Amino acid sequence: MSKLKFPPVNEQMDLIRRGASEIIPEDELLKKIERSISKGKQLNIKLGCDPSRPDLHIGHSVVLRKLEQFQELGHQAILIIGDFTGMIGDPSGRNVTRPALSLKETREHGQSYFEQASKILHKEKTRIVYNSDWLGKMNFEDVIKLASKYTVARMLERDDFTKRYKSGEPISLHELLYPLAQAMDSVAIESDVELGGTDQKFNLLVGRDIQREFGGEPQVILTMPLLVGTDGIEKMSKSYGNYIGISESPEQIYGKTLSIPDKLIYTYFELGTDIPNTELKEIENKLNDKNVNPRDLKRYLARKLVEMYYDKEAALGAEGEFDKLFIKKEIPDEIPEFYIENNLSEMNILDILLKINFAPSKGEARRLVIQGGVSVDGEKVNDISQTIKLEENSVIKVGKRKFIKIKRR
Repeated sequence: MSKLKFPPVNEQMDLIRRGASEIIPEDELLKKIERSISKGKQLNIKLGCDPSRPDLHIGHSVVLRKLEQFQELGHQAILIIGDFTGMIGDPSGRNVTRPALSLKETREHGQSYFEQASKILHKEKTRIVYNSDWLGKMNFEDVIKLASKYTVARMLERDDFTKRYKSGEPISLHELLYPLAQAMDSVAIESDVELGGTDQKFNLLVGRDIQREFGGEPQVILTMPLLVGTDGIEKMSKSYGNYIGISESPEQIYGKTLSIPDKLIYTYFELGTDIPNTELKEIENKLNDKNVNPRDLKRYLARKLVEMYYDKEAALGAEGEFDKLFIKKEIPDEIPEFYIENNLSEMNILDILLKINFAPSKGEARRLVIQGGVSVDGEKVNDISQTIKLEENSVIKVGKRKFIKIKRR
């Protein structure tokens, strides 16, 4: 069997360093890559996925894209579905433990995770493993021996444990086993490099220690920053409502991308796209050029993100739809329809807003009209007492994005 060929060390490190927060330790990674090249053997690159959150957004894509970069360099990507550890509930970055899931739930969520991750990874080159395959076989004696290899004092160095301990919040013993279980994943697959967000740094370091305890070569860890969401303040999260989902429609991805603050343009290009480093440098220069409108770069970013998860045609279509809706202020091609009874010929504007569910109350409907946010067939409605003729195909618009077309039964 012929040896595999890899790019030169410097070329690999340039791509690996891109966007990374930390590489611990970098000199060990250099040695691993040099050995990989000389022996023609792939490095095992590990990424553990959290099956409790199967809906992926651009924030999740940051570390997945780093894994894909290792694939491009010729290394073996290993995606570990944490179906067993998902039953523990990792509290990473939180002051309370996550709810535990059943094995069936973690398996289902893990499959959903992989299908979405395949929009970024090379599916056929990705090795998928479930950590229940080895953790589920451990008996109580095995767990005791594993627990003996790490001290409580070191475990309490983890930030979230420290905060909970000092504030008197309960910490269950099974939570202390989570980093050890994740470390056993590294032992089982002989991980050379483990990837994760900065919030996973402690767990990844435990993996190094446990590999050493089991007589293996410690993995190098590479952490990626947590992407700030579209609000420009909090990390991207569905719970904050500041996310861009990778499975959302092209129009949603495009529109949400244009809403990010200008200060995040470079970061989104660097962490969220696969543009070459040379082009990334050009974008950085343009952002520092006062003659360049940041909005033009943001539109390019939005097209790029749509193109990555769909295709170029979808990106151009999403941009055209956005321009039609917000710049030319035209009616979109496809809008929801609302069917009314044939005997209704006209209604008060407030009653209409309630009927079509564009306002939860008359008070809110009144506010929308008074603020000038309501129009019928392109004509603004400013009078709360105005009666509107309910004609077939009339279009009612509320705010910038909400449209509905009137239809007869």
